[in-house]
Amino acid sequence: MSTEERRNGRLKRPLRRLEIWSKIPEVLCFPAFCELCGSFLDFPGDNIICRKCWEKLRPAGDSFCPVCGRFFESEGKSHLCLDCQERRPPFTRHRSCARYGGILKDLILLFKYRGFEGLGLGLADFLCRSLAGEEDLWEGVEAVIPVPLHPKRLKERGFNQAEILARQVARRKGLPLLKRRLIRTRYSPPQTTLEGKEREMNIRGAFKVRRRGDVRGKTVLLIDDVYTTGSTIRECSLALIEGEAEEVRAVTLARA
Repeated sequence: MSTEERRNGRLKRPLRRLEIWSKIPEVLCFPAFCELCGSFLDFPGDNIICRKCWEKLRPAGDSFCPVCGRFFESEGKSHLCLDCQERRPPFTRHRSCARYGGILKDLILLFKYRGFEGLGLGLADFLCRSLAGEEDLWEGVEAVIPVPLHPKRLKERGFNQAEILARQVARRKGLPLLKRRLIRTRYSPPQTTLEGKEREMNIRGAFKVRRRGDVRGKTVLLIDDVYTTGSTIRECSLALIEGEAEEVRAVTLARA
């Protein structure tokens, strides 16, 4: 280590101590702990979740179906799954960052059901970093559209988690965010309470496009938090195609 590096190190140590001491009154009055691991949030800028927990997030490295995004258990090159070989979905491609489990699942549950809207910023950052190399996914996209909530569900929850993600993705990619162009017209039970065919029937025909001119002829990117059976993404895609969108692609944080 050079003399200059040692000098800089000696200068930084008192500053770090001063920073720590300056936080003590705040900590004594308003102690903050990580909602996942319970550790003290001692780094500047830490909020809700500690830095170590964020750093545990990892994108999936598995092979996948390039159309629906299904992850394969076996290693190897990505290839079409049997379902997409037999019948292509109305969207051209969908990608998830990782499987729905572990710390990603915990973060999504905190974000979606515990009202921690602030987690949307970090989750959107994870999404963009995880899928940054997917050129076929991003190239040519002209607008970002969040999967909508019914007004009654929006009132119950207080926010639309998909819209928070979509806003951040649109900002990072320099794309327009089209809010309230795709709307949900029917209130129905949450998809998480249903399985398989029930999910399909529950969501069928539940979406429509307003102001078709805003999506006509465009390649649009749908954003949602979790892809389970794909029913929601399919129905939203069908509504957008009916609304004269040229192509629909989709991204989600996780695939269940």
